[in-house]
Amino acid sequence: MKNLRTVITAALVIALSSLGLGAASAAGSTAQHCTGTSGAAVSATRATAQPVTVWLAGDSTMANPGSARCPVGWGSQFDALFTSDVTVRNQAVGGRSIQTWLYEGNVSSTKGSDGECRLTSTAYSARWQAMLNASTGMQAGDYLFIQFGINDSSSTCPRHVGPARYRQLMTTMVQAALARGAHPVLLTPVAAITCSGGTATKNRGFVNETFAVGSATGAPVVDLQSLSVSLYNGLRFCPHNGDYGSGPVGAFFCNDHTHFETYGAQRIAGLVAGDVRRQNLPLAGHLR
Repeated sequence: MKNLRTVITAALVIALSSLGLGAASAAGSTAQHCTGTSGAAVSATRATAQPVTVWLAGDSTMANPGSARCPVGWGSQFDALFTSDVTVRNQAVGGRSIQTWLYEGNVSSTKGSDGECRLTSTAYSARWQAMLNASTGMQAGDYLFIQFGINDSSSTCPRHVGPARYRQLMTTMVQAALARGAHPVLLTPVAAITCSGGTATKNRGFVNETFAVGSATGAPVVDLQSLSVSLYNGLRFCPHNGDYGSGPVGAFFCNDHTHFETYGAQRIAGLVAGDVRRQNLPLAGHLR
């Protein structure tokens, strides 16, 4: 009888152990299944992420190149820094101030009593009208990068723009983007290469005006002037003998110390992307 009880007890222990192992195995299988579903959901979310368009408005230092090898604007190198769900639409045009970019052909060569160039019409340029188009222009979630301030410093019309007018026009552009659910990003003008002995120095205006608009509207500001000058110093471009056609400076700049070769444009585009990441803008999630 005692032996029979021992056998029965052992059988019960084995049966209960088997059930426990089965339950644990089933629980593990369920956990794995749930984990797999979660991963699939994340992958599906990424796969169906909304495409983003980055619109660029600026001058020749940002513009796409023409038929000549130089200049190459940094905006032409921006698209390569993003994943495939981002499209860069570069609407920068050489020689433009913020006013001539907005009112192409409608800015006269005469200044009014306020010291600003008179408009012959308040009709916007075709490029800005296209960007404002409800169907094909800026959409919710898009970005608008705005960089002017180089040609605006001209004392003569039609390019001349005063500080107050500059702030007004940049604010207009920012508000238009915000009204469409797009994200404006302001940039101070990129620096040319000028040296004070062994140090590259800042040489552009409208920096304070750009920051003022950013502060008033909440738009982030990329201080491209400071970033570019720091880069030039890091690359030891100064002191410089004035020969812009050779050496490290010649590989970076066109023969005018202002516009960029392809390599220079790539480095400047990298500065902008780096600051987008540093400021943790949502667009940074699309950088390679």
